[in-house]
Amino acid sequence: MIYTISDLEQLSGVHSHTIRIWEQRYNALKPERSRGNTRLYNDSQLKRLLNIVSLNQSGLKISKICSLSDQAVEALLDQQYNYHSDDDLAEFYITRLIKFGLDFNDAAFISLINDCVDVMGVPHTYRRVTYPLLVRLGLMWRKDEICPAHEHFISNLIRQKLFTEINNFKTVRDDGKTWLLFLPEDEDHDIGLIFANYMLRLNHQKVIYLGSKVPLDSVKEVFANIDVDHVLLFMVRSRLEASAQDYVTLLSEVCKTAKIHLAGNSMVIEKLKNIDHINWFKTLEEFEKSIQNPN
Repeated sequence: MIYTISDLEQLSGVHSHTIRIWEQRYNALKPERSRGNTRLYNDSQLKRLLNIVSLNQSGLKISKICSLSDQAVEALLDQQYNYHSDDDLAEFYITRLIKFGLDFNDAAFISLINDCVDVMGVPHTYRRVTYPLLVRLGLMWRKDEICPAHEHFISNLIRQKLFTEINNFKTVRDDGKTWLLFLPEDEDHDIGLIFANYMLRLNHQKVIYLGSKVPLDSVKEVFANIDVDHVLLFMVRSRLEASAQDYVTLLSEVCKTAKIHLAGNSMVIEKLKNIDHINWFKTLEEFEKSIQNPN
């Protein structure tokens, strides 16, 4: 696949100006040129840049890294990742996980994310690694020629890890509040919802997790059978204001006996009217603070 230098900046976190300097001084990358003299990069060039960034985060000089072959860089990376400081460790994990994702190397991806959780724990891994990784992938997903396969591959591995950690929890205490978690029937990006599931259980709450693409009739069925204290859903995708408003109005009627919490696309949520009864989580920190002492 073909990338511009702007794409590389977004995916690597390295400014375009810096990438150009690395090319000119150290032959870090060797882009092709379009007829208009625009730099163009392929998958191999992107992977090499991600590897260079990872080693640079470990303290090695760019001049030294760029003098190495791709094979030598890979070997050095395998030796280096246990020796990072806290400040650069997260960036190292992000760049390596993206690289393994681009290679469809599930064994290496799983091994590294397991190591990340062992070192940082699940909450910090999500805040410092998984969420920033998903943001960078979001930039890739907008390029239709590369998005689908990598998005599904990496997202599914992250889902598997989160569900594994959730399954490790013991039975919750009887005094926990009951939370119903789901995505509307036109939403399928559920990693944030799965992490919320984990955090609620970590804070001794009961969770009924319905997952993605849930019709309101299914939500209504839950309320007809059990008492629900809190409802949490994400509205991530772009949608017409009228459509979003109609959905929230119907949801409010279905879930009128519970406290509704909403997170997701601020450009959609901020346009909603008559939602004073709904708690809008604008940040992850707001959510975590709220669930520590839920009403």
